[in-house]
Parts: sequence; structure tokens; C-alpha cells
Amino acid sequence: MILHIDINGLIEQYGYLALLIGCIAEGETFTLLGGVAAHEGQLNFIGVVLAAMGGGVIGDELLYWIGRRYGTRILRKLHKHQDKVVKANRRIQRHPSLFVIGVRFMYGFRLIGPIIIGASRVKPLKFLLLNIVGAAIWAKIFVALGYFAGGMIAPWLQKLDLHLKHILWLVAAVVFAFALRWVIRRWHTRRAG
Repeated sequence: MILHIDINGLIEQYGYLALLIGCIAEGETFTLLGGVAAHEGQLNFIGVVLAAMGGGVIGDELLYWIGRRYGTRILRKLHKHQDKVVKANRRIQRHPSLFVIGVRFMYGFRLIGPIIIGASRVKPLKFLLLNIVGAAIWAKIFVALGYFAGGMIAPWLQKLDLHLKHILWLVAAVVFAFALRWVIRRWHTRRAG
């Protein structure tokens, strides 16, 4: 079974709630598409920023508290990434505020970063305040990117949507043809053997 999620449809139908929930889990894609939706007049720019910011804060808070409770155990199991964990801990000790604000911009640290911060015992109130600041900066940047790119992206997405259906049918037909060929060959092989 193939799971197909139409992010644009979710944003159009559920608006800010879809953005908030999407930004808890993943963030950048939902935030950029929220910016495009604001550009297209489907959603309000400030509402998109607040929803993205809220989702970012909630997601990182959840990960932070997982880190406070289970961080040491989780981090010990990341054998391949111990060097990253050690470097992150050094940065947290030297510049905790900058690390908390910037963690959502660091490639490879989006999910594990708040867990490392929680395990490092940065105080909860300090993390919350810095998390809000980081989420505000992140949301404004990515929503603005989506908004300003909306003029270029929206027509492209509409064309892609039109052509995507034809491409999917073509791919399905090719897959069906290969599957049918495989079944016939296998049937002939069994009959011959």
C-alpha cells in the first residue's frame, strides 16, 4: 500500500492546524508551502508564521523533554554519531544560547539536537525562551522564502500536478507490463520444468 499525502490539500483544507502539526514533525516543507499558500492568498502571512513557530516550539519541546528523561540512554545507542554528540555537547557548554537558537538550522541536528540539549541539562525555562526565539527566526525565514518564491513555485506546482497524473499512469502501465511479463515467463518456466 502506498501512502500518498497531499500537503497542499492539507494546508488548503485545514490551514493553520495542518501547518502547526506538520511543523511539529517535519517543518521546512510545511513552512515553505505555508509561505506559498500565503502568497496565493489562501492563508495569512502572520498566521502562517505563528502556526509554523508554534509547531516548531512544540516539536522541539517534546524532543527536549525526551532528552531530559531518556537522553543519556538514547545517545549511547547512537554509536555511529558519537563524534557529533561530543561536538554538540562541547558547543552547548561553550555557547548554550547560540546552540539552542541555531540547532534547527544545523543539518543533521534537527531531531537529535533538542534531545542532546535536554540530556545536557540546560534549564527548562532557558530552553523554552531560547526555543521560542529560534523558532520565531526560523519560521520568519522559511515562510518568507516560501512567500517570495510563491510567484515562481505556484505555477510550477500547478503544472506538475497536471502532468504528474499522466506520469503516474505511465509508470503504472510500465510496472504492470513488466509484472505481466515476469508472471508469463515464470508460468512458462514452470510448465517447461
